[in-house]
Amino acid sequence: MSLREDARRILDAAVAAADPRAAVLRALRRDGDTLHAADETVELGRVRVVGAGKAAAAMTRAALEVLGDRVEEGSVSVPHGARAELPGIDVWEAAHPVPDSHGLAGAVAALQVARSAGERDLVLCLLSGGASALWPCPPSGVGLSEMREVTGALLRAGAGIGEINAVRKHLSRIAGGGLARAAYPARVLTLALSDVVGSRLDVIGSGPTVPDPTTFAEAVEVLRRHGVRAPDSVMAHLQQGATGGVPETPKPGDPVFRRASTHVVGSVRDALAGAARAAGELGYRAEVVADNLEGEARDAARGIAALARRRRQENPDAQALLFGGETTVTVRGDGRGGRNQELALALAVEIDGEDGTVAASLGTDGVDGLTPAAGAIVDSGTVARGAEHGHDARAALHRNDSHTFFRATGEAVVTGPTGTNVNDVVLVLLRGTGV
Repeated sequence: MSLREDARRILDAAVAAADPRAAVLRALRRDGDTLHAADETVELGRVRVVGAGKAAAAMTRAALEVLGDRVEEGSVSVPHGARAELPGIDVWEAAHPVPDSHGLAGAVAALQVARSAGERDLVLCLLSGGASALWPCPPSGVGLSEMREVTGALLRAGAGIGEINAVRKHLSRIAGGGLARAAYPARVLTLALSDVVGSRLDVIGSGPTVPDPTTFAEAVEVLRRHGVRAPDSVMAHLQQGATGGVPETPKPGDPVFRRASTHVVGSVRDALAGAARAAGELGYRAEVVADNLEGEARDAARGIAALARRRRQENPDAQALLFGGETTVTVRGDGRGGRNQELALALAVEIDGEDGTVAASLGTDGVDGLTPAAGAIVDSGTVARGAEHGHDARAALHRNDSHTFFRATGEAVVTGPTGTNVNDVVLVLLRGTGV
């Protein structure tokens, strides 16, 4: 098989290894009236299920398999087009990454479910990537359109997910511990499929059931640092909070977290392990180089390409170098693309003419920016291939127009929504050079 075919098989294995249903079934086991969840046990009373994210449907389905008739009600928000039939659970289809009114309705419903729980009840919260956008719940005086405007501006400015969530948590009644506050004094158990580098609990889904270490003042600083001019209502709310006029999000030590616990049941490490296994079976020497890839996509590409050259010099074997994480793109042009396609195009420029090298970047959720692609696979001839179709790779990078370039060369990877989300996987395959 060709390096390209091998790359696609390895990427497919990465996505399969991050299966959310399997992750929940590994974490949950019921023994009569006792629920074993990761490393703790919970005595079961009535159970209410809430959840949001790209993997929410599969996670909920697995939880229903375990809990059966113990589940009294629930509300789960999923991306548009991902609707699933979940017995006894209200399913809301909403927009991502820019929130819509369906997401607002789903968030309000989830808060109502949480508030209806009594002290002896269990609220099971199932979180995965995309939950922040799928559960928008702005405070009084801030409209959904204004939240959308701020979110879009931060994304275009290249803000990191932690920075974006610091703002979103202070423009939400459900994020930043808000769901735990609504559920108290019920028992709250959260299972999270992480799409966050380092799996910080307060960042996954904007931390609806954990303490929020960020502040209103930090949210204001994020907007200032990225030069985002927010609507007047947003700035008024954030500045009022920064001066004590609006209560802060609940912090560590708050009683609302006394009966709340969270377990990360899956992350990019699972995807990388699956990819490494597949690469080994195909005859490559597999190395997981990093699971915390961050920074500008173009900068990351330069570092990855330089490392690949060193590895080729050090070892003649066929090699598979794997990276996991989430880069960012500061949008300066008017093209179409996403961080994975931009990283892949930057890699194509870096490895131009280097025979025996294939590189790829893939969003495990199957979505890269506002395009139908999940990422792209490139090789030493990608730049020339683009030129044959009238597209200059460097010019496309300058315009942030990676998707147009890959649509012309046929190198985009299109998977459709995968139903999971554990960051991005970047792969470099090096053909063996012999002894």
